[in-house]
Amino acid sequence: MRKKIVAGNWKMNTNCQDGIELAKAVAEEAKALPAGTGLIVAPPFTHLFGVSEALKGSKVELSAQNCADHVSGAYTGEVSVDMLKSAGCQWTILGHSERRQYYGETDAKLVEKVRLALEAGLGVILCVGENLDEREAGRHFDVCTEQIKNVLYNFTGEDMKRIVVAYEPVWAIGTGKTASAQQAEEIHACIRKVLSDKFGAVVAEDTSILYGGSCKPSNAKELFAQPDIDGGLIGGASLKAKDFIEIALSF
Repeated sequence: MRKKIVAGNWKMNTNCQDGIELAKAVAEEAKALPAGTGLIVAPPFTHLFGVSEALKGSKVELSAQNCADHVSGAYTGEVSVDMLKSAGCQWTILGHSERRQYYGETDAKLVEKVRLALEAGLGVILCVGENLDEREAGRHFDVCTEQIKNVLYNFTGEDMKRIVVAYEPVWAIGTGKTASAQQAEEIHACIRKVLSDKFGAVVAEDTSILYGGSCKPSNAKELFAQPDIDGGLIGGASLKAKDFIEIALSF
């Protein structure tokens, strides 16, 4: 049975001290969660070590928001997978729509990042999704299928045990818009079919697929009730511990 997961992407929010306090509050609130729900927080790079310390002994796991596509070397401003591991990370988010849109992240670069993360023992939350123009052109299924094939088809069924997919309707991020539960389920089912075509039904059924578009306490129950939605990649609502945990209690 695939795992239910709620991951909080803090993006470029909070300073180090406020981030540590937020992590402590999340860890405390997480005591109410049932054993079957995985909880992950992804603070900015500068917070990772402090947040790791704050989460020790809790149910909450730690993720980075990105990683470098090189092991080490003269890459000023980059953060390697080894650095993430040494700071206490168990996961990294890769391919977030903001990385793709603002920083030119390509599928080819993501293949290398996923490979390095897996080799370092990190789990990967790989983001895919269409923008508004692609949605309105009816290309949303094609876009998500292409992104999955371009990246994950380079890996094995065994690798998929440490990979989670997050579907982001880019047009619903930070806009207050939300894909309907039916719209989200259609894409999640499509993603699972694309995974099944490559890795087989067993791997596809075991892969957690998260919804990442303006999920909040008011709509989480309806979204999480869909058969192919296994949780959420939460943005703004993850910055309030009570809201974040309320979402995680929505299964």
